[in-house]
Formats: sequence, structure tokens, C-alpha cells
Amino acid sequence: MATATKLTSSRNLLERLAEARAVTDHLFQIIRPDALYDRPIAERHRIIFYIGHLEAFDWNLFRGQCPQLTSFDASLDKLFAFGIDPVDGQLPADQLEDWPSPINTRRYNQLVRAKLDDFLDSAKLDEPIGDRTATLSTLLHAAIEHRLMHAETLAYMFHRLPFHRKISQPQTDIPSGEFSPGMVEVPAGPATLGLQLDPDHPFGWDNEFGAHRVHVPAFQIDKFMVTNGEYLEFVSAGAYQHSEFWEPDAWNWIQRSGVKHPAFWMREATDWLYRGMFEAFPLRLTWPVYVSQAEARAYARWANKALPTEAQWHRAAYGQLNDAEHEYPWGARGDSSRKGNFAFNRWDAAPVASAVNNESAFGVVGMLGNGWEWTASEFAPFPGFRPYSFYPGYSANFFDGKHFVMKGGSSRTATAFLRRSFRNWFQPHYQYVYAGFRCVSNAS
Repeated sequence: MATATKLTSSRNLLERLAEARAVTDHLFQIIRPDALYDRPIAERHRIIFYIGHLEAFDWNLFRGQCPQLTSFDASLDKLFAFGIDPVDGQLPADQLEDWPSPINTRRYNQLVRAKLDDFLDSAKLDEPIGDRTATLSTLLHAAIEHRLMHAETLAYMFHRLPFHRKISQPQTDIPSGEFSPGMVEVPAGPATLGLQLDPDHPFGWDNEFGAHRVHVPAFQIDKFMVTNGEYLEFVSAGAYQHSEFWEPDAWNWIQRSGVKHPAFWMREATDWLYRGMFEAFPLRLTWPVYVSQAEARAYARWANKALPTEAQWHRAAYGQLNDAEHEYPWGARGDSSRKGNFAFNRWDAAPVASAVNNESAFGVVGMLGNGWEWTASEFAPFPGFRPYSFYPGYSANFFDGKHFVMKGGSSRTATAFLRRSFRNWFQPHYQYVYAGFRCVSNAS
């Protein structure tokens, strides 16, 4: 029976890899052919890079641990191996002729998939490999999740493309629900951060491990994420012209960059429009506002509140009155398909009150999906942190005091990342992520 279970688990991983590939393959199909060399966000590569990067990552990941896999195009292995941020001096001069053609890139991808699939079909996925600190199953989990992460980062990158550079896709309408802003009380109690090594949790990224419990004093938290309508009051009050609401580094960024409103908003004469994935439309006042952490922090200061810490967010999302904790805000995992706007449910956000079944024990609504939520906590290691030998820089390169934790998930977040321990992070001035926030204050 144990052998059969292992075979089933291995087969499920290969099926999940195929499903993840289908997700990213479809995503690239919404880009018109003449836009493949566009660079819609300056801090990111041209789109052609990512078409090769997803396969090169898988290939280099397994090739680094399995000597029987040999390179067939070392130059493309190297070119497409770099991370999501362009690195000066390590990439081509970024002239169009420096990049391979779509035909050559896709030929490389096809060869990678064929060689990897042949290898994985006959491999024993649960045996230790390489330095014997990981198994092929571990690498498969990493490859699947890396690809699904890019399915989201690519979506927000493609969001910045002009509409005529994309092929419009349908999306499901979601009823608005009943929105009544306010705060809810969260009593003092424990919050468990991190993941314990456990067979029931077959994979987590290195920064997730080091499960520990912390005591969280009582506080109040917004029942819903801050909406475009609420944030519009902040903008209308002239907050982007007043330094007192901003941290010094954030104010310098605002002045230097000329940012005057959220990146997902557009101004047309006297009207505010929302930049959807495939069209612009009047600003949806009950949708969550997507902003940088610096903008979220400024709004909180303007409102005489604060951003929650990672521990406060966990307490509000997973805590119970008896000091036990749920696996998900709504309880056990169960059927999560109708709990919120996640798992590629929509291309855009939805009303904050639409997730009627996505409510924590304390009455906080929509903490998973519809937009990541910024916290005030710097991205830092948990006690006993140990980097993965096969990907040592995944987390450690960002323990620099310049990145902040986000929790929750967006409409383009895969179900795998809804696990309680998962942590996302970004720099505080990056506006393009599907990320919003809610505020906290001391309990009354």
C-alpha cells in the first residue's frame, strides 16, 4: 500500500506540472505576436525572456542535481537562467537583435520539456539526489510553484501592456455583496507563524519553516480591504502633495517618480478610470485598491491607523476564540472553489464584500484572494532558517530590510499559495502587484 501511495503521489506531481505548464502556456497566448519583445514594466525583462525562463529554470534546477542531464544549448541555459530582475552587466545590451527569436525560444522549450519528461517518467521521485538533502519530488514541487508564481507576476506585468497589444479574454462576473465599512475586534491570543516539518506538508519554501507561536495583544482590524472609494478620499485630500503622511524615503520616491495616484487608476479629464486587464472602465469604488506598501502606509497614517504586522494578520485570519487556529480563515480546507477570488478566477479584482463564505472566526472578510495584503513586517527569516541547497538565494537574497511581507493572495494566485505558512514579499515602492491592504488600530 505504501508503494502504491508513493506512485500515486509521484503521478499527481507530474500531472500538476502539466497543469502548471498549461496555465503559463495559455497566459502567453493572450499576448499578440508583435508584443513579445515589449517591456511593459521597466524593472522587469522583455516578455521574450520569460517565455524561455520558465523552461530554463526547470532544466537548470534538475540538471544541477542530476548529472545524467546534459546541456544541449549552454548559451540559452545561461541567458534564461537569470531572475526576474535585470542585472546590469550580466544580460545582453537589450537590443532586439540580442534576444533569440520566438521560434528558437520555443524550440528550446520543446527540447527541455521532452528531455525532462523522459527523465521524470522513469525516475524514482522519492529517492535523495544530488547532495542528498532533497528528492526529485522536492524539485518538482519547486518547479511547479515557481511556474505558478510567474503565472501571477506575468499577469500583472501583462496588465501594463496597452490594451491593443493583448487578446481580450472573458471573465466571470461576481455579485458585489453588501459592503459596510468598519472594524472588528480581535481578542488577544496566539498566532502560529511558519511551517513545521511534517509529512502532511510535503513542501514549503525555506522561509516558511521554523514554526513558532507568538502572543498577539488585542486589536481592531478593518472588516474589508480598503477600497478604491475609501482611497479616493485620501487622494482627493491632496495626500500625494503633503509630506506629513509619508515616510522620508517614500516621500523622496513620490517626488522623484512623480507618482500621484495608484498605478491601476487612470485620469480622463475630471473622471477616474480603472485600468483593467483588457479595458479601462469607471473606477470601481467597492473593489480593493492596489497600491505599493509605501502608499498603503501613508493612507494608514492619514487615517490614524497602521498596517498590521504579520502576526496580527495571522491572528485575524486564522485565530479562534478558544486559542486554537484554523487551517484557512473559513475553517478546514474543504471545497475552496467558491470561497473567494483566487486560483485564476478572474483577470481583475472583485468587490471586497463578494466573498461571503471567506470569513474568519472574528468576522474579517476576504483575507484570501482578491489582492495580496501588505503588512508592516520586514521579510526576515524565522528561527532556525536554513536555505535550500538547490536554491540558496530564493529567500536569503531578500533578507535585506528592504522588502515587506504580503499575505493572502489575488485573483491570479494559485491554490497552492493559499496555505497558511506561505509568505510573499516585495519592495515598498513597487506599485504593480495585485496588492492592497487593511488597517489596524488598538482595541477599544
